[in-house]
Amino acid sequence: MREFEVPATYTIPENANMSDSAFRHAEKTPDLVVFNTPDGKGGWNDVTAAEFAKAVTGVAKGLVASGIELGDRVAIMAATSYEWVVLDFAIWAAGGCTVAIFDSSSAEQVRWILSDSATKLIVVQNEKQRATIAEIEGGLDDLNEVLQVDAQEKGTGAISDLVARGASLDDSVVHERRVQVKASSPATLIYTSGTTGRPKGVMLSHSNLYAESAADRDIMRDSLVPGNRSLLFLPLAHVFARAVALAAFDAGVTVAHTADWSTLVEQFGRYKPDFILSVPRVFEKVFNGAKQKAHDGGKGKIFDYATEVAIEYSQSLQNGGPGLVLRLKHTVFDKLVFSKLREAMGGQCLSAVSGGGPLGARLGHYFRGAGVIIYEGYGLTESTAAVSVNTPEHIKVGSVGRPLPGHGAKVADDGELLIRGPVVFAGYWKNPEATADAFDADGWFKTGDLGAIDEQGFISIVGRKKEILVTAGGKNVSPAMLEDSLRQHPLISQVMVVGDGQPFIGALITLDQETLPKWKERNNIPADISMEHLIENPALVADINEAVAATNKLVSHAEAIKKIRILPVDWTQEGGELTPKLSLKRNVVMKQYAVDVDAIYS
Repeated sequence: MREFEVPATYTIPENANMSDSAFRHAEKTPDLVVFNTPDGKGGWNDVTAAEFAKAVTGVAKGLVASGIELGDRVAIMAATSYEWVVLDFAIWAAGGCTVAIFDSSSAEQVRWILSDSATKLIVVQNEKQRATIAEIEGGLDDLNEVLQVDAQEKGTGAISDLVARGASLDDSVVHERRVQVKASSPATLIYTSGTTGRPKGVMLSHSNLYAESAADRDIMRDSLVPGNRSLLFLPLAHVFARAVALAAFDAGVTVAHTADWSTLVEQFGRYKPDFILSVPRVFEKVFNGAKQKAHDGGKGKIFDYATEVAIEYSQSLQNGGPGLVLRLKHTVFDKLVFSKLREAMGGQCLSAVSGGGPLGARLGHYFRGAGVIIYEGYGLTESTAAVSVNTPEHIKVGSVGRPLPGHGAKVADDGELLIRGPVVFAGYWKNPEATADAFDADGWFKTGDLGAIDEQGFISIVGRKKEILVTAGGKNVSPAMLEDSLRQHPLISQVMVVGDGQPFIGALITLDQETLPKWKERNNIPADISMEHLIENPALVADINEAVAATNKLVSHAEAIKKIRILPVDWTQEGGELTPKLSLKRNVVMKQYAVDVDAIYS
């Protein structure tokens, strides 16, 4: 099948403002607990709808008093937290546009984002991010102020500062601002890595976010209901977390936040979420942790056999259902093994949403067979997160689901997946050329991914037309900057950054044969040493590692190269690895050096 569309189940008001739901909840269900915040003792405080609306109004008044006008950009560079959400809603309520910046971004990345977006005010999390801004703020003419969230410990802070400076304004100032916002007004700018050149600002409107929330609530209506709880740990600067978090709030779900990924299993156990929003890497860790625990306890064979039963059971659900023997096995292992896995996710989580990278059919089948259905979806920043997702009514493990209500997908003649619908953005910020290149003549957005659509409308991603890598943690990484920087080192000839679907970024590196003789002479290394021995020489490895460390300073921690493999041969046109323009043939390198890539992750 080449094309598939799903009818819309909602309409978008012309004056939609994503802050509206805060005031709607406060009016209709003021006592509804919409957030939980840490109480500092391992427990949680309740935040009602009325309290949240009051906080949003107070901060919004502070933004107005700070000189933020309709359409102005205000940046947030902070970890996932309740304060992030208050600021986001307050910016919208004041008529502004949120510029979302990962808290781990490098100074040069932040410089470009703030400059390109003409941000007037930025709120950072802590001293670390404040120091990053200090490196660059001298050259940012539009930036008027930097506020810091955790300065609360010193008797002040971004939230309390803004509330105080807006205290003299009447609440009506905020509501007058809100009604001036249109559905087509920019709600947020999120900068994405490009294969070449500077990151592009994806301009998402209130209409885009409204459509994503409405569609998500429609297809996740069993999970997104008042009274359910979810622990959000993904970065809110990432469109995936932001979009689903908005849908959860709009539906009245109670959400708690954490930025600590190192103790997620313990936090799941304490908070007991009803559903989880995650990237594949977390599900992998949950599975690997359970497997390791079983093996350490002498129950490895039972766990491994149970794993195969879970996968077989899930697969049978797509092929007529399990037989009697399989059902009996599943019942036995549900008590012995699967219940413990569910306990590791808090004990109440029966469903989850996975995005930001490929989950893999085997892991998806395992979790469904173990009693936790993971609904995998597909999307990009340009599509306001998901444009397709598996649902309770329509699920095919291994696919990324069918298009959301009101959306369509089709496969172009060259195999590229094209999409359209109200979640698809209108264009890149101040970049009409890139915007024009992103759409075909009929207005379909070109995803850059190779896809297939079956007769039921389920989409499968079969490859990447573009070179962006997506790690298992959901981070988009452009290899070009890393490779270009490393190739500037005299010892390095060629570099290929790897890490698509992997837990971290790695790199294959070849050595420059022309510079090696002098380097060996300076380091008192025999001229006739074999390449196999040379690549293990401590002095050479140290030089290459130094170059990697310098390159890593250009990017965030998640984009940094964690492990390298130096090869004993160079890549050439003759060997088939390079084009006549000396560009890498990535597919050839990946095939010919698959063993070396595997060694990076072993």
